[in-house]
Amino acid sequence: MQQLVRDGKLVVLGIAQEQHPDRCRLFAQWHKLNWPILHDPINVMGVKSVPIEVAIDEYGIVRTLKPDLKTFEKEFIDKTFTPPEKDASAKFEKSTRPDIDVLRSRAKQSRSSDTWRQLGDALVLWADPSDVNNAIDAYTQAVKINPQDGNAHFRLGVCYRIRYESEQRSPTDFQTAVDHWTKARQIEPNQYIWRRRIEQYGPQSTKPYPFYDWVQTATYEIRKRGEKSIELKVLPTDSETVGPGGGPENQNLDVKPPDPQRRIIRDQQNLILTEVTVIPPGIKPGQTVRVHVTLRPNEKRKAHWNNEAEPLKLWIDPPDGWKVQPQLLTAPQGDKPETSEPRKFEFEIHAPTDAGGISKVSAYALYYVCEGAGGTCSFLRQDIPIMIKIEQ
Repeated sequence: MQQLVRDGKLVVLGIAQEQHPDRCRLFAQWHKLNWPILHDPINVMGVKSVPIEVAIDEYGIVRTLKPDLKTFEKEFIDKTFTPPEKDASAKFEKSTRPDIDVLRSRAKQSRSSDTWRQLGDALVLWADPSDVNNAIDAYTQAVKINPQDGNAHFRLGVCYRIRYESEQRSPTDFQTAVDHWTKARQIEPNQYIWRRRIEQYGPQSTKPYPFYDWVQTATYEIRKRGEKSIELKVLPTDSETVGPGGGPENQNLDVKPPDPQRRIIRDQQNLILTEVTVIPPGIKPGQTVRVHVTLRPNEKRKAHWNNEAEPLKLWIDPPDGWKVQPQLLTAPQGDKPETSEPRKFEFEIHAPTDAGGISKVSAYALYYVCEGAGGTCSFLRQDIPIMIKIEQ
């Protein structure tokens, strides 16, 4: 293709169905991809597998999907196409920027999930990113009208994840995103993009490959070339960098619980806020979930970590017959005596073959936290119940 581009016969564009566009930019920088790459987080193209190739002529008409590269020049590059206004058989509709006000008015007068979904699409692709709440409202209306609208469920999940990574975050946004992605996949099990979005954050046993294990290498090699690498807004989590693997092994019997007698004072003032996301949200007996636990200092109470004391620890105490790996996790300390960054843990829990209903897995965190600038610092415990739904 490179010679055709140099000769001015071909223009190359890419489209990435990524949740995070900056990761795509980093990949492109790493491999020196010099063509524009468009961002399609909600999969408005309806792509069910990747990669795909689409051949579009100089009039904007899609001439073929999956062109044969051996005959590409003869059948496309060197071929003369009839202008659409002179071709009665051509289906041609000029694309224009949508009028969001018109779409909103049309949706309010309609009982069609398609109309509400189109409004949501326009808000995601054309409105300000801070307008994500209106996109969530539009897609929510779409799934209320048609609960089997898989596209609306998937896109609703994308928006909840976008909001989760913004200042408008709600503690349940990540779990809600996973719930809608799961519903979309149940409606259309063969949708590749929807399935991969869940696997990206899910247990190792369901991963086809490591999704973002290349990020660290890419950053290193770009900087080694003397370039400044694209800075990622959200770094990949452990679940996004590990590859396929089995379920949790038996716990290490040498690991001891850090507060076995439950003597540490509880965090009654909620100085640290917790978020729990279980992926997938429901499993069958004998299957595995990956659990994401995030702990954030409470901004309203001006709480922050005390990094001059013991590090934050998380202990998981599964019921009999359940397996967890790892059972004791420790978070790295901040780079200053007092910091207020969120701290995240990931671990996997394997259900026994006789599990049923909704099971509770007990966990607790121990941490040193301070309230206010120069305020009182305490060593506290917070119990964190993890609910796992077993589907028969």
